[in-house]
Amino acid sequence: MEENLSPREESKMASTQLHALCLLALYVTSGYSQEGRFSGPLKPMTFSIFEGQEPNQVIFQFKANPPAVTFRLSGETDGIFMIEGNGFLYHTRVLDRETRAVHHLQLAALDSHGAVVEGPVPITIEVKDINDNRPTFLQQKYKGSVRQNSRPGKPFMYVNATDLDDPATPNGQLFYQIAIQLPSINNVMYFQINNKTGEISLTPEGSQEVDPARNPSYNLVVSVKDMGGLDENSFSDTTSVDITVTENIWKAPEPVEIRENSTEPHPIKITQVQWNDPGAHYSLVNKERLPQFPFSIDQEGNIYVTQPLDREEKDAHVFLAIAKDETGKLLSKPLEIRVKVIDINDNPPTCLSAVTTFEVQENEPVGNSLGIFTAHDMDEPNTANSILKYKLVDQTPKVPSDGLFLIQEYEGKVQLAKHSLKKQNNPQYNLTVEVSDQDFKTLCLVQVNVIDINDQIPIFERSDYGSKTLPEDTAVGSTILVIQATDADEPFTGSSKIIYKIVQGDTGGRLEVVTDPQTNAGYVKIKKPLDFETEPFTSIVFKAENPEPLVAKVDYNASSYASFNLTVTDVNEAPEFPQQIFQAKVSEDVAVGTKLGSVSARDPEGLAVSYSLRGDNRGWLKIDSITGEIFSTAPLDRETESLYRVQVVATEAGGSSLSSTAHFHLALTDVNDNPPRLAKDYTGLFFCHPLSGTGSLIFEATDDDQQSFRNPQFTFALGRESLRNDWEVSKINGTHARLSTKHTRFEERVYEILILINDGGRPPMEGTVSLSVTFCQCVEGSCFRPVGKREGIPTVGMAVGILLTTFLVIGIVLAVVFIRMRKDKAENPQSPEARPLRS
Repeated sequence: MEENLSPREESKMASTQLHALCLLALYVTSGYSQEGRFSGPLKPMTFSIFEGQEPNQVIFQFKANPPAVTFRLSGETDGIFMIEGNGFLYHTRVLDRETRAVHHLQLAALDSHGAVVEGPVPITIEVKDINDNRPTFLQQKYKGSVRQNSRPGKPFMYVNATDLDDPATPNGQLFYQIAIQLPSINNVMYFQINNKTGEISLTPEGSQEVDPARNPSYNLVVSVKDMGGLDENSFSDTTSVDITVTENIWKAPEPVEIRENSTEPHPIKITQVQWNDPGAHYSLVNKERLPQFPFSIDQEGNIYVTQPLDREEKDAHVFLAIAKDETGKLLSKPLEIRVKVIDINDNPPTCLSAVTTFEVQENEPVGNSLGIFTAHDMDEPNTANSILKYKLVDQTPKVPSDGLFLIQEYEGKVQLAKHSLKKQNNPQYNLTVEVSDQDFKTLCLVQVNVIDINDQIPIFERSDYGSKTLPEDTAVGSTILVIQATDADEPFTGSSKIIYKIVQGDTGGRLEVVTDPQTNAGYVKIKKPLDFETEPFTSIVFKAENPEPLVAKVDYNASSYASFNLTVTDVNEAPEFPQQIFQAKVSEDVAVGTKLGSVSARDPEGLAVSYSLRGDNRGWLKIDSITGEIFSTAPLDRETESLYRVQVVATEAGGSSLSSTAHFHLALTDVNDNPPRLAKDYTGLFFCHPLSGTGSLIFEATDDDQQSFRNPQFTFALGRESLRNDWEVSKINGTHARLSTKHTRFEERVYEILILINDGGRPPMEGTVSLSVTFCQCVEGSCFRPVGKREGIPTVGMAVGILLTTFLVIGIVLAVVFIRMRKDKAENPQSPEARPLRS
């Protein structure tokens, strides 16, 4: 039964139905459900909605279970979230995440009387962020300062911007960068910014180049973008940064000078270093790795010397000062500290040796220098502390007078002061030299030795040593005479040592004279063999002289010369060859009777010489016994022996028939006289029968002739025309060839293939070789041939007959022997032990 409604009520109902239909349309076209569904029962749910969405958007439709007929929404609705009686949840205004990011609601189901029959349950609305806020710098202008030479990458200031968008999304992620640097120098950026934190620092170039003397300040335009700077539609903002460059005070101090061996209380401050900002941690590095490092630094940067320094131990020190931050990281490069140790006169002069020795000749003129005396001072050179003065304070002995020597005050030159010395007066003087600097004196010893001068000549004890006769075969090294001269100069010096020379009569250098260093005696010895035929008689003249030159106006005279006559007697000697090896080279194909070379020898006594050969094992050579010419007597063969060696014997034609030998080497050069041949024995070549396809075999050729600098170049061909139907041969290289079948229709037998091999020489030589190739049945890759009857070999039947006949003969022989033994036993019944042996 329908209820009659007033026109007003009908209008209101129609309006409600129209609104419901609109919500339903929006509901159908949108889906905020957590699970992607548009409707469902009442239960706790969470919905995510982007801010900025159009209002009146349906979020979800909750369905009530009877007796529930409507819903009630409460909590943080902010007048935005509504629910219809039919369960449609929607929002009436645009959402703003920055106003409220999460709405916590409660939803209950009511019956027709308004009583809660289900719920309330929590409904959570998360407002998702969109990029609807631009980043903004906290200041429109920033100011900062940086020290020159600051460490690159170390922040000295920062800028900061904010963005109201969600920082957990790209919308709120900010990206900083420097847009402009003024002044811009060669388009090089001196400053850099951390694009995430906004920290500003120097680049490596800026650390080197920023200098308040050149540019005291810089201006930067810094921009910030949201969306991480990666979206072209991101929002941005800019700010201005003014940077003042201040002077770097982290500089190496001037070199420090410290007087050595200071007696002041230590430690003593000597210099200071300072980092640009407070809070740095200072330390020193012992750059020279001294075992004891005499310097320290405090945390104010003050550097101290901790103990007295010794210039003579080390005259300068170089070490490093380091500044680090609180994390232990270097703030800048280390500074080099230089310390020079100033000298004081704290070292006396020292003598270079216990005694300094000089020599003076006994005829030395007055004023001549004997040498330079030098002492040493460990104080700094070329200063007043190390300048030395020399003074001669004593002379021992004072003969023939005192003051025989003097010394230059600063140079230290020792000179002869009065007159020439005589060794016989005194051979040695001891001098005391006082060496002094500004504060110290030291005494040093000098020894002067008077040395003899060569004013005496050697004198022979005899001027004539007579005559001596020696056979010409006297052994080399034999002493044939002893000569003696004396010298009045000081013994065992260059002035008295005697050297003997042969100045006449020994043009061939057959003699030498060796001096005894103790007695000056001269031993005349044979240095080279004597030769009666060349020099049967000679008159020798000796000269005795000194290795030291004689003084002026003293010369050698006749007393320094002596003579000696030597007669050499003849000894019969064997002929002599001028050389021990004679050589010749000929081609191996020279004709028999060709002259190959010649040898010669001479007899010292002038006798005729006869020649013969020894060791001609192959009988290739003969020699003319008179002329020494050598000829071939048989064909030569280089392949048999390429270098033929024999001995040549030269014998006196008369007299004692003495002989000597030399060697004759005959080198044979090659001619192409050997045909090519196979390099090895190619037996057992086979193909498995029947052939499944064409086959091939490889073989190698060689040649006994001498090979040239290039490898052999053999050519190969089949030896008979008839072979070309079945076989072909092809060259692989200069020494190898391939033999191939041309078809597969071969019988099961042995084939003999003749191959022609040509060496291409001058003249060319050709050889014919044969390759035996067997076609046979194969078992496991090996050739198998059944045994058949061969000539001279019995068949199996014949072999069995022969074996049976042999057994029959053996049986007959054994039977005869057995019968004979029984007969003998019957005739002579003696035991075997008593039976006599038969002869």
